Amino acid sequence: MKSLTRRTTITALLAAGPTARALAQASFPERPIRLVVPFAPGGNADLTGRLFAEALAKRLGQQVIVENRGGAGGAIGAEAVAKSAPDGYSLVLGSTGTFLVSPRMTGGKPPYTLASFAPVALLSTSPMDIVINANSPIKDWAGMLAYVQANPGKLTVGHPGNGSTNHLALLQMQKALGVRFNIIPYKSNGLALNDLLAGQIDAVIDQVPASIGHVRAGRLRAIVVTTARRAAQLPDVPTLQETGVKDFAATTPIVLMAPAGTPPDIVKKLNEAVAGALSDLPVKEKLNDLGAETEALSPQQLTAFLQKEDALVEELQKSGLLKVE
Repeated sequence: MKSLTRRTTITALLAAGPTARALAQASFPERPIRLVVPFAPGGNADLTGRLFAEALAKRLGQQVIVENRGGAGGAIGAEAVAKSAPDGYSLVLGSTGTFLVSPRMTGGKPPYTLASFAPVALLSTSPMDIVINANSPIKDWAGMLAYVQANPGKLTVGHPGNGSTNHLALLQMQKALGVRFNIIPYKSNGLALNDLLAGQIDAVIDQVPASIGHVRAGRLRAIVVTTARRAAQLPDVPTLQETGVKDFAATTPIVLMAPAGTPPDIVKKLNEAVAGALSDLPVKEKLNDLGAETEALSPQQLTAFLQKEDALVEELQKSGLLKVE
């Protein structure tokens, strides 16, 4: 009898049309939400995802369950959510590399594009730096640049994977400076830093939170940051703009996405929940501990930002700098 009553109610809601669907959206969420983190546990994206899963659960009144689904630079998890029902119950987080670069590097038809998603909210932004071994004969950014200009393609720079924001920033730097690095991809930040510490490569471009411990311990030296402003954790390290690279700014933003077609009212409710979480002092403190900055953006502002980044990636691909690996 209960099953029959439930089917009758659903049938009535469907027959009622837009008004009933609007009421259903207003009551969102009515069950747990799945948050896909398209990377392995323990990294910056995973820690950010778990922090916001807890914060959003408190604000939405429903459990937010983190599902790690790594592989292909985040493309596997992102594709799974892109193909999910657009009802707000399947979400995915990732960087611009996840949503804009990784699908372009599959070698065939991209499994998804920016249009496959409804941008929800900006969760955090992490600065990147270039670090060298403390024992390196190169002492600063000016010395590194001079060496690269005199020895094209010789200086080895590691990054944590093709399609990552680190990789993209290196390609942007090559274009802006008119130089050529010997770019070495790794499977993680940690592996790249290990080789740098062992003297196997010359430099690494990394998120500041991943390398700051080695810098503070005197094992590595940060010589430049890629952000428009100096990083709070590295106040004495200049930005690329300060060294003369006009308008250069590259960060690692972590954004929250829903499948395309998700009702705007649900996207708005999720966005407002994120904005509320960002105003909570415990959340802000934990993000600061991760070396991340926070800024609440509307879905429209986030969409405009991602479209601008997508055009930049498209330009790099057409120029031949971004290649299928």
